Amino acid sequence: MRQYFDADYSGPAFEIFGTGHLISLAIVAAVVAFLIWGWKNPGETAKLRARWLIIGAMLVIKLSWHTWNAVNGTWSMQEHLPLHICSIGGWALIYILLTRDHRVYEIMFFLGIAAAGQTLFQPEAGIYGLPHFRAVQTMAGHGLIVIGLVYATTIEGMRPTWGSLWRTMVVANIYLVVITVINYLLGSNYMYTLSKPSSASLLDLMGPWPWYVFFAEVLALGMFLLMYLPFALADRRTRRQLA
Repeated sequence: MRQYFDADYSGPAFEIFGTGHLISLAIVAAVVAFLIWGWKNPGETAKLRARWLIIGAMLVIKLSWHTWNAVNGTWSMQEHLPLHICSIGGWALIYILLTRDHRVYEIMFFLGIAAAGQTLFQPEAGIYGLPHFRAVQTMAGHGLIVIGLVYATTIEGMRPTWGSLWRTMVVANIYLVVITVINYLLGSNYMYTLSKPSSASLLDLMGPWPWYVFFAEVLALGMFLLMYLPFALADRRTRRQLA
């Protein structure tokens, strides 16, 4: 059992779309489907329990990740500050569920689901195959971001607007500038603004630096538009019914 917590793990590496990966994706998809179509009219007590379950799970995931790196002597400012979108997204989700702050929700709805969703399909677990802690933490942490933001939307009644999409693009671009400066100062590569990640990702299809940053923005905008499409269609149906 201890081998699944060792930093110098010598077992099988993470297999993209292997059995364990597919099971993990299926679990996330099943929970999301339940939140969208299965859980109808929950009471306030049930919603309160769900919020604290998500908050508690995210805290365990976050704190155990930093503790594991600290114990193994692998924690560093260059890699483990909460500056990646998904790292920010986990803490932002906790804040959203505690406060229902729509200003934070509307930004993280797009950024969090898009970034965490992409990582779920191409996790950066490296040599750590399931059920190693690192692989479980990667899938659970990113899956919970998607689940939590879907929960906030379908159960708590929060939703993005057309303006939310464009405010997200503005915030994302400002953050790209800020994080690039931080990367130069720290010698880090948060958000991969200075080079591509070592593991396989969509950025591999987008050319060399700095062109992949530009194409990544175009891809992000396309993903945001697709994510907003269900809300646009729902608004259109409502307008037709009221006409």
